Amino acid sequence: MLRKLPFVLLRLTGISFLFREVLQKNKVSIILFHDINPYIIEKYLKTLIPKYNIISLQDYINAREAETVNQLPPKSLIITLDDGHKSNYDLKPLLERYKVPATIFLCSGIVDTNRHFWWKHETSGEYGREHLKRVSNQEKLEILKQFGFEVTKEFEDRQALLKSEIENMQDMVDFQSHTVFHPILPMCTDEEADWEIAQSKKDLEEKYGFDIYSLSYPNGDYSERDIELAKKAGYTCGITIEPGFNSGNTDLFRLKRAPIRDGADINELLVKASGVWWYLRKMVGR
Repeated sequence: MLRKLPFVLLRLTGISFLFREVLQKNKVSIILFHDINPYIIEKYLKTLIPKYNIISLQDYINAREAETVNQLPPKSLIITLDDGHKSNYDLKPLLERYKVPATIFLCSGIVDTNRHFWWKHETSGEYGREHLKRVSNQEKLEILKQFGFEVTKEFEDRQALLKSEIENMQDMVDFQSHTVFHPILPMCTDEEADWEIAQSKKDLEEKYGFDIYSLSYPNGDYSERDIELAKKAGYTCGITIEPGFNSGNTDLFRLKRAPIRDGADINELLVKASGVWWYLRKMVGR
């Protein structure tokens, strides 16, 4: 209840409505999910569709290239999911039923394998997920190895989408890059970051025939070096988790996106999607 209360209050005040109808009206918003339940995403779609015009990421990029962003529908909203979790396949019937486009950013070295996402592997003591995000990529991998994890290890179960599932979803989903193994890019050496960014694009284009133009920075972390590496690899844009709206002038390699907790209730969904939550967090320095 304590988690839900701020979102209830913010929605009741009408602030999120004002943000949506005024500040968002002529902007493009991007929201982010991860490993989300189909029952929950259906409730989200029923809530969002009457309030926003849902477009694809490609629609926005095409408009940027043609300098016609002002011709996109008002309150344009782009739905994205990061990582390529196997549960994402269960969203296919809903995307088709509601005719909603989505973009899923894939870790090319994990999808279509029984390899696991490193942050889902159980550790203990001081070696929690947040600690592992703050050490070098090599140190992180050495720590995880002590707990039986390696990025190329095949486990008994899978956590990511299969190739057949990816191919079955491509009519409604625009698949893009989320690096190979989801490292924290600023914690990588130059060589590691270059390989993760460029190899993922190459893998996805060669294996699936996709046009990979967009990179979602893992965990939302990136540096100027990583932007330059993405440009060198041939990407057109990079997606952050920095809050805000996108326009015809937003830096294409710093596109803004609002992460929404998988399982959030409708109040939290609408408050975060409107941008007011992130605005208030910034105001109080959090």
